[in-house]
Amino acid sequence: MSHYYDRNPEVQSDRKTFVYSYKDHKLNLTTDAGVFSKGKIDFGSDLLIRTFLKNHTPGPTKKIVDVGCGYGPIGLMLAQVAPYDHITLLDVNQRALELAKSNAVSNQLDNVDVKYSDGLGVIEENSCDVILTNPPIRAGKHVVHSILEDAHTKLKQEGELLVVIQKKQGMPSAKKKMQAVFGNVEVLDKSKGYYILKSSKG
Repeated sequence: MSHYYDRNPEVQSDRKTFVYSYKDHKLNLTTDAGVFSKGKIDFGSDLLIRTFLKNHTPGPTKKIVDVGCGYGPIGLMLAQVAPYDHITLLDVNQRALELAKSNAVSNQLDNVDVKYSDGLGVIEENSCDVILTNPPIRAGKHVVHSILEDAHTKLKQEGELLVVIQKKQGMPSAKKKMQAVFGNVEVLDKSKGYYILKSSKG
């Protein structure tokens, strides 16, 4: 059986394109079978984007990493809203990476890099300002928690990790893990069972 966190999904291609909007920003996004949330943005990713952007002020260029980017809705919307920032999109799914690259091109976003990476493996230590993730819950708790742990080493001082996770799909244990790793965690927002958790590297 093929999963969205597989490197090469075996399901037959079935591409669909839709428009994703945030305020007056619009993205044309192409999705496909074998990638997460085909055909429309999932509620959790949308909540993560809106919560982050509500708290994100223009300023010096920030290096932002979207882990488990799928076809790119989180990272690409941030790239459009904040053209002064640089966004790196990471995934293991080759089909998702191809879509994220083509979606970046079709939306004329040049402040974006799309890379194959198992978790945060390709990111240098102490190199980024923000890490965002809608983690691959179905890949297992060990995968999710390894991303949370690794985020601490990859972030600069004062850097922030933002995670969206459903209460019924491991939010309490993720929150506990973030508290243990970072020494702090807060709930920025919650809606329909989804929580936006934030930890800062002090």
